[in-house]
Amino acid sequence: MLGRFTLVLAFAAAIAQPANAQSLDARLDRLMATRPVIDGHNDLPWEIRDKYDSAVERLDLNGDTSRLDPPLQTDLVRMRRGGYAAQFWSVWIPATVTGPEAVATTLEQIDIVHRMAARWPDRLVLARTADDVEAARRSGRIASLIGVEGGHQIDGRLAVLRQYRALGVGYMTLTHSRNIAWADSSTDAPATQGLSDFGRQVIAEMNRIGMIVDLSHTAADTARAAIAASRAPVMFSHSNAFAVNPHPRNVPDDMLRAVAANGGIVMVNVYPVFVSDKVRAWQAEKAAVEARLKSSPAGLMLGEPAQAIDARMAEWMRANTMPAVTAADVADHVDHIARVAGRDHVGLGGDYDGISGTGPEGMTGVDGWRLLFAELMRRGWSDADLQKLGNGNMLRVMRAVERAAQ
Repeated sequence: MLGRFTLVLAFAAAIAQPANAQSLDARLDRLMATRPVIDGHNDLPWEIRDKYDSAVERLDLNGDTSRLDPPLQTDLVRMRRGGYAAQFWSVWIPATVTGPEAVATTLEQIDIVHRMAARWPDRLVLARTADDVEAARRSGRIASLIGVEGGHQIDGRLAVLRQYRALGVGYMTLTHSRNIAWADSSTDAPATQGLSDFGRQVIAEMNRIGMIVDLSHTAADTARAAIAASRAPVMFSHSNAFAVNPHPRNVPDDMLRAVAANGGIVMVNVYPVFVSDKVRAWQAEKAAVEARLKSSPAGLMLGEPAQAIDARMAEWMRANTMPAVTAADVADHVDHIARVAGRDHVGLGGDYDGISGTGPEGMTGVDGWRLLFAELMRRGWSDADLQKLGNGNMLRVMRAVERAAQ
């Protein structure tokens, strides 16, 4: 009798599981059909510059760019599958490019974004405001917004900042990987330890002209000073939670609380080294091994030392594969930020095509957000909260910044 009862329970569980899976899939389909994603950061414009000599017409974004050599992580088909309503295209330039050259290179990057919208007008449309994003979604197109990724790109001139805004730039990241004269980077030695007087002028002017202050890449002291100086909500366009993975690019809990008090948003990225503590440790070990090889007598031998070092590193990589990263790891950051700052202050900023290597399993391109939404559904997130995560929180920040400018 007990055996028969056990069999009945097992059969009931077996038939219930597919129904639950089907219910989750149907719920996901409904959610993704609303195009819930505003992504805070994508580096495709630099990839077009670097790999296609800025020739937008040579790239078919209507095709599967993952099959190209080298592959890309972004195309319009995958953006549609990924539920995109809007994308902030990063007009990144290297931190080593400074002075007038930095301004010229940034303008070329902005030009690429404008040409992308002109090249695919049935899929993309330039946008500046929250209302523009909503209008684009109603028209079935993806709103193309722009973010400048580094204060070095204004060459110390507020006039340049204003002209970027006139060309449609929606946010500026205060620093990239190196300090600048008026603000510190999270990956450089402290210098300004906050903001200089000119740095505070930059924040005030960004507030005045309706440009969002982006604090990804900035040192903690600079981020705190910027939040204190800003009379509009700020953003972290592509950063994760320091408590989950203590990488200097990630946001500590006290800063998460400060962002919430400011009304801002932290947009979670999928770059494995920022997502996973195990990957962070693995990458640090890899860098240490490479440094030892380069400094050893064998690494300094005459002949072909670079090739020899590459061979040794390839051997190390085969024996020490990068730890796996999944959508659950990304969801851990979303959950933590939501617990500390609140569900009104978390968003999505993938960093696609700025990721060297690959993204988390199943999230290797812009169509990967479905896996994250599925994981959060399993963790009890409501559709309303997922809509806020995907786009509602970012739209609220944009509207608040617009009001502050008015």
